[in-house]
Amino acid sequence: MIDFSTPKPIEKQMVALKTVAENMMRPVSRYFDEHEHEVPWDYINFMHMAMRQTGAGSLAPKEKKSADEKKKYPPIGYQSLAFMLEMLSWGDVGMYLVTPGGGLGAAAVEAAGTPEQKAKFLARFKGEKPTFAAMAMTEPHCGSDTSAIRTTAVLDPETNEWVLNGEKIFVTAGHKALELSEGFVVVWATIDPSARHAGMRPFVVEAGTPGVKVTKLEHKMGIRASDTAAIVLQDARVPYDHILGSPEVIKEKTTKGFKGAMATFDATRPLVAATGVGVARAALELLKEMLAEQGVEIRYGLPRNKLTAIEREIIDMEAMLRSAWLLVIKAVWMADNRKHNPLEASMSKLRAGDVVTKITQRAVELMGPLGYSRQYLLEKWFRDAKITDIYEGTGQINRLVVARNVLGYRGSQLR
Repeated sequence: MIDFSTPKPIEKQMVALKTVAENMMRPVSRYFDEHEHEVPWDYINFMHMAMRQTGAGSLAPKEKKSADEKKKYPPIGYQSLAFMLEMLSWGDVGMYLVTPGGGLGAAAVEAAGTPEQKAKFLARFKGEKPTFAAMAMTEPHCGSDTSAIRTTAVLDPETNEWVLNGEKIFVTAGHKALELSEGFVVVWATIDPSARHAGMRPFVVEAGTPGVKVTKLEHKMGIRASDTAAIVLQDARVPYDHILGSPEVIKEKTTKGFKGAMATFDATRPLVAATGVGVARAALELLKEMLAEQGVEIRYGLPRNKLTAIEREIIDMEAMLRSAWLLVIKAVWMADNRKHNPLEASMSKLRAGDVVTKITQRAVELMGPLGYSRQYLLEKWFRDAKITDIYEGTGQINRLVVARNVLGYRGSQLR
C-alpha cells in the first residue's frame, strides 16, 4: 500500500540537497539566468562527485536484491529522484537541468532497452567525468504529433548499421550530451513513415558519431541555464544493437516501439511535475516571507469568512501545491513498484503545470512592482514555470491522455 510519508533514506538525502540548493544554486541563480549558455561547471563537477560517492539520482544498474531484501527495503528509486528534483528545482530549475546524469535519455534506455543495453549505456554515468544524455523526438514540422516524425532509420545490409537522416529540435541537454561530454542522445526515428506509430524506434546516438551536428542553441524565456539544442543527422551511422528493444520490436512493424516512448514519459512526467512543484514552493515561500515583512500573517484555523482575501488566497495556493505533490508521490511510487501509471503520470504533470503557473503568476501580481522587478527572483520563477506545462507532453496532450484513460478510449477515438 502506498505510504505518503518520506522514507528515512530520502530524509537524510534532503538535508544535503537543501544545502546545495541554498549555497550553490540560489547565490548564482540570477547570474546564469542572465548569461544564457554559460555552463555552471562548479555546480556540475560538485554534483557529479557527490552523486558518484552516494549513488543518488542515478538510474545506473544496481545489484539485485533478494526477495527478503525487497520486502524489507521497498524500491524508492523514482521516489528518491522526485524528492531530489523538487529540492534542486526549489534552488534553481535551470541549473537542476544541467545536473550530470542520464536525464530523459537514460530514462528512455531504462524504459525501452534490454537488460544488456541498460548495462552498456547506463553504466557510463558512474565514470570519472560528468556525462549527459538527452532524448530527441520533436521535429520542426511536428510537435505533439509524434507519429508524424520524418527522421528516418534505414538498415544498411552490407555493414549491418542503421543510417539516420533528419532534424530534431528542442533537445534538452543535447549540446552537453553530444559536445561537452561522452554522452548520447536517444533519437526517435521511423523505419517506415507510412506505418506511423508502428514504425517508430529509439536509437542511441553517441557523442562523436559522424554526421551528427548541433546546429543551434535556443534563446529561451526561462530555464536559461539549461541548453536546448537543434540537432541534424546526415547519414549518421549507428551500430545495429543501438536500437533499443527486443529483436521483435526491431524486426516487426508493431506499436511496441511507440509504447517504449510512452513508457519513458510515464516514468519521467512525474519527475517533471516534481520540478514544477519545487519552483512553485520557492515562489510561495518567498511570497509569504515578503508579506510577513509587511505585517501580513496567515491566521490558519479560522473559518474562511473571518479571513482576509489575501489569507484565503495563500491558503488556497498551499492546498494547490499540496495536491500537486501528492499526485507526484503516487505516480513515482507506482513507477517504483512497476505498476502501470500512464493516468497518474499525466495527472501529476498536468496538475503541476497548472499549479506552478498560477502560483508564480499570482506571486508576481500580489507583490506588484517588487514582484515584477529583478530585485527578487519571483519574476524569474514566473518565467521558469511555464515550461513545466510544455515539455514532455503539453497540458493539452496530458488532458487527452487523462480523458482517454478515464473514459476507456483509444487515441484514434479521442483526439
